Amino acid sequence: MDRREFTASLVAGGCAGMCVDLTLFPLDTIKTRLQSQQGFYKAGGFRGIYAGVPSAAIGSFPNAAVFFVTYESTKSLFTGYSATNLAPITHMLAASLGEIVACLIRVPTEVVKQRTQANPSLNTYRVLLNTLHEEGFRGLYRGYGSTVLREIPFSLVQFPLWEYLKAVWWGRQGGRLDSWQAAVCGALAGGVAAFVTTPLDVAKTWIMLAKAGTSTASGNISTVLYEVWRSRGIPGLFAGSIPRVTFISMGGFIFLGAYEKVRRTLL
Repeated sequence: MDRREFTASLVAGGCAGMCVDLTLFPLDTIKTRLQSQQGFYKAGGFRGIYAGVPSAAIGSFPNAAVFFVTYESTKSLFTGYSATNLAPITHMLAASLGEIVACLIRVPTEVVKQRTQANPSLNTYRVLLNTLHEEGFRGLYRGYGSTVLREIPFSLVQFPLWEYLKAVWWGRQGGRLDSWQAAVCGALAGGVAAFVTTPLDVAKTWIMLAKAGTSTASGNISTVLYEVWRSRGIPGLFAGSIPRVTFISMGGFIFLGAYEKVRRTLL
């Protein structure tokens, strides 16, 4: 990847991330409250629907930018395999590495954002101070493992499917694909990936919102999944799936469409 491609991926990824996170933030708040242990209405219901938005605004650009720089860089390292049957594996590897790196930025902002969403009486700054006071810097990374374990399966589904749908559409149009068509492919891929990984998202939410020192806060994702299933059954494992699928389908359309449009403009 040359300097121009690096800059294009950095700027396009950051812009796309901010577009999605700020535009669809209310849906994310509703999803978080549906998944919280205290229940939807006790977590705030439809009140303070933009609680936690400063955290999302601060983290969205660098988070998405780092992801796409890592994703495109990894793809460029395996350029020779892109036209072979190994292309899906290349996309899976690139997306997985991108998520691991991006989560270093995403998790702290996600912790503060979700705790503010579930406690709308507190502002983002107060939640940040409370977290640092009670748990120290490590508290900002609570749920890092569960977030990575959610994001990698999500990316293993979304990005190979997105690249495949683009390739099919591109081939049927004689080697041409518009940005809006890439966005449609992103919406379809994101919706499928969002639904199948909802239980992992529920577990991540429980871990991030749990009180410090509890067994849930320890971050054992298999234990938390069992706890959710035992107390709430299958519906509990898929709590918030409708707003999550809606959010990520719409987000996939905006995110991947904006990324393609901005990147093509810069290259």
